[in-house]
Amino acid sequence: MSALNGVARLVELPAVERPRERALKEGLASLRDCELIALVLRTGIGQRDAVALASSLLDRFGGVHGLLCQDAATLLDVKGLGQAKVAALVAIRELLKRAELAAMQQGPVIEGADMAKDYLGMHIGRSEREVFGLMLLNSRNHLLAMEDVFFGTVDRTTVHTREVVKCCLRHNAAAVILFHNHPSGDSKPSARDVALTKRLNRVLDQVDVRLLDHLVVANMEVSSMAQLGHIKSDYHV
Repeated sequence: MSALNGVARLVELPAVERPRERALKEGLASLRDCELIALVLRTGIGQRDAVALASSLLDRFGGVHGLLCQDAATLLDVKGLGQAKVAALVAIRELLKRAELAAMQQGPVIEGADMAKDYLGMHIGRSEREVFGLMLLNSRNHLLAMEDVFFGTVDRTTVHTREVVKCCLRHNAAAVILFHNHPSGDSKPSARDVALTKRLNRVLDQVDVRLLDHLVVANMEVSSMAQLGHIKSDYHV
């Protein structure tokens, strides 16, 4: 039996030990991360079967979250990773985002950072540039829309107060939760973040829009300015 690094190739395993068969018999929870990704990839490349290919991708991008947060262009740069495999991987990320967004739309947004964590982590947690956006809510704190409003560099985004106000008025929002990411990997709000938040809070108050929170995202970590005491908010966080 041939093997790579002493490990049997997928086609050499008994059928009952292959990921697809085990998933159907024992459930998806029985599979390792690389085996789950292998089910999506379906086939390998050259001498690497789907599991070996999945393992190399997870190593390269730092695990499941890192892999699923890559855009199509980055994945297409991986030698031998064709359009079909890339499309399947980015489709998973989009489905996860839509599922998290749908969950937030089911009722009042009252959980703050915890409720938005998974969605924002997938959406902008590993973005290489700063993105500033808004979660727009009605008077009962139900989600009306989410918009990415400003895009910046690796360490700075210019936020125009007028555009934030226009976005709130366009959606007839009664309340808003701000969010942006830190590509540096540290979700702690900077002094500049705090100053911006206080300035926006004053302006939004003049147009009767309540600022409930400002969430700072880094990877899958989210810091809440309401929890940190930078915003006096009337919702539970």
